[in-house]
Amino acid sequence: MELRARAAQLLKEFKGDDYRFGLHILEQVGELAAGFGKTALVIANQRFLKPVADRVVASLEQHHVTLAGGKIVPDAGPNCPREDVYRIESYILHYRPDCLIVLGGGSSIDAAKAANVLASLGEFSPEIDSYFGTGLVSEALRRTGKRLYPLIAVETAASSGAHLTKYSNVTDPVAGQKKLIVDPAIIPAKAVFDYAVTETMPVGLTIDGALDGIAHCLEVFFGAAPEKFDAIQEVACLGIELVVRYAKRVMENPHDLEAREALGLATDLGGYAIMIGGTNGAHLTSFSLVDIASHGRACGIMNPYYAVFFAPVVERQLRLVGGIFQRAGFIAAALDSLHGRELGIAVAEGMVAFSRSIQSPTRLSELPGFSDEHIRRALAAAKDPQLEMKLKNMPVALDATLVDEYMEPILTAAKSGDFSLIKNLA
Repeated sequence: MELRARAAQLLKEFKGDDYRFGLHILEQVGELAAGFGKTALVIANQRFLKPVADRVVASLEQHHVTLAGGKIVPDAGPNCPREDVYRIESYILHYRPDCLIVLGGGSSIDAAKAANVLASLGEFSPEIDSYFGTGLVSEALRRTGKRLYPLIAVETAASSGAHLTKYSNVTDPVAGQKKLIVDPAIIPAKAVFDYAVTETMPVGLTIDGALDGIAHCLEVFFGAAPEKFDAIQEVACLGIELVVRYAKRVMENPHDLEAREALGLATDLGGYAIMIGGTNGAHLTSFSLVDIASHGRACGIMNPYYAVFFAPVVERQLRLVGGIFQRAGFIAAALDSLHGRELGIAVAEGMVAFSRSIQSPTRLSELPGFSDEHIRRALAAAKDPQLEMKLKNMPVALDATLVDEYMEPILTAAKSGDFSLIKNLA
């Protein structure tokens, strides 16, 4: 079966009727909203997404759903700043809609998820910090008997897969640190992704999203538990291969709808992957780079270095992933003759070559504004109990006592591009 067709089949099996995706399907939003009531609070960027927002509002009108408050609510800024979460919460509390509809990429959708939590559970705790971690929203819902507002996530960027997942990343801009809510309760009730709307995405944003899609697939695959290995293998490898095949095509022709669809499917598979397993090293480090790099680029830089660190315990995954990059011409080495760390370095070099082919940075020192303070911040974050799940998801188990000894060399290697600096634990 052709890669895109198989990807679509996997997504249908994953989400069923709760997810509408494909080319030119945006007008289905109104039908979904009508299933929840007569009013909808629409959250969107009116400057960059006005044509998309106008089509969504028209679809709502066709299905007799009115705009709560009579206007569109501004969405969140990049990396979902916490003040935007509180601002969106205030709109929900003032207008009390029957459902929420958020249009945008990962930051906008994450903000809507978090604002929904605060608006619904403010009597339990009005502070977003109360919900960082795993399962704390579900626990609060159980204790209070409250329910979240139905949320329809209309994805507009092939990137995070936020419209499909249980995650919400929220950033404290003052501290320059991102934290995470992980809870199945915040999965959007319905989701829509018309891949055709990504045709107007800037190439840089497209590449950021593609690298985020690879990161989701790769990190989950590296950390796959034996009983989930086969299921994750197909989802992860298919997602990675779609990005590796089609990212350059979009760079060369941003209006190539076949390539746009392929990247949308790939990043959706990334969303599927992180619902089966969890991300780990590169995502953890990226949370401390929010002031100098987009999330996708940060993960794209870090994953080759973590691949070398994990290599002794992920040989099976490395051979499969390495084969994808080798078929695409990014690895010349004979992977069958390599093992452990040497195999990891060969695959990492292929990943770096791919990133260079799409004009993405491959070392931390290439990021404007990078300093050793970012390394210190990342090491401190790795010891934060609220981000402990990322350490636990690693295929090489680390705890806070091992972070300085083993993670610091990874970050130092990523600063210079020198894989030899990485110290293996396994």
